[in-house]
Amino acid sequence: MKNQLFLSAALIVVASITSGSVADEKVEVVVGGLKNPCGVAVQQGTGHVFVADSAAGRVVRVVDGQVEEVITGSAGDIYGKGPKYDIGPLGLAFLNKDQLVVADGGYADGEENLRVFTLPERGQSAIDYADCTLIGPITGSEEIKPEGNLYGVAVTKEAIFTTCNGDDTKGWVSRSLIKGTKFEALERFIATKELVNVDAPVAITVSPRGEVVVGQMGEISVGNDSLLSFYNANDGKLLMNKETGLHDITGLAYSPKGHLYATDFAWSALEEGGLFRLDREIIEGEQQISPVKITGLDKPTALTFGKDGELYITVIGPVDEGAQVGDGQLLKLAPGL
Repeated sequence: MKNQLFLSAALIVVASITSGSVADEKVEVVVGGLKNPCGVAVQQGTGHVFVADSAAGRVVRVVDGQVEEVITGSAGDIYGKGPKYDIGPLGLAFLNKDQLVVADGGYADGEENLRVFTLPERGQSAIDYADCTLIGPITGSEEIKPEGNLYGVAVTKEAIFTTCNGDDTKGWVSRSLIKGTKFEALERFIATKELVNVDAPVAITVSPRGEVVVGQMGEISVGNDSLLSFYNANDGKLLMNKETGLHDITGLAYSPKGHLYATDFAWSALEEGGLFRLDREIIEGEQQISPVKITGLDKPTALTFGKDGELYITVIGPVDEGAQVGDGQLLKLAPGL
């Protein structure tokens, strides 16, 4: 088991450890005026960037700095406590060039789904939020709460994984198996809180070895409690779990160089939020996570790498006092990370 854990952790970074912060990378604003954007994905082949413009209830395509509506009509909900944010569609992930998975956040727990859309071509009219294949919902019973706020989405050839935030006593990652062109029912798969004793699985990605990697946000009122966990994608077995020192991990993505990056919303200490590289460090014979801050960010929510290695990040941005919608942006960092 020790060797297995070491191999899993070795994927976190392939470079040598650097200590402390690095100089801020130059951050380019691709588009502004978004409303609490909470998901980002890059289309295979075209390199077009798709953003869940969450509080606007839509998904947009961004090409050469121009925004085009692609999916519209999601309902809206409110997330958080002190402050609260309007939300709709959340996580995004491509199954292939033409099929996009969108995770619901705008409906009641037990009524939210993963939605698979066949995307219109550029210049065609936007499609309605109901014009999709539904995977879900995950309803509740007297014994267990329904699931909702399907935040993160990660895809393998065999399955679609999503983080759920309905039953906080369990902290589920759910899974739908892919069978050809069909999708099996969305089912509870990993009870993360039972395994790591911290709630709120939010960020999710797949490691180069095929492990499911989860960023456990933890309590938004508690600082520095976010965890990084590796799970077997086939049976959900916990392979490794480590403290990160970050506040509230909202996004995870591997760079083309094999480095693992995270966005930290830092709910209770917003000035400490930003983009971090998660390095592996050996301390007294034990593997530890050493976060290296790349740049500060204003309420970052998701990240993904583009076809040329550039990094795209969505941020909610400044929020006026009493408001529930920020001045959201899609940001870009140059290739090389």
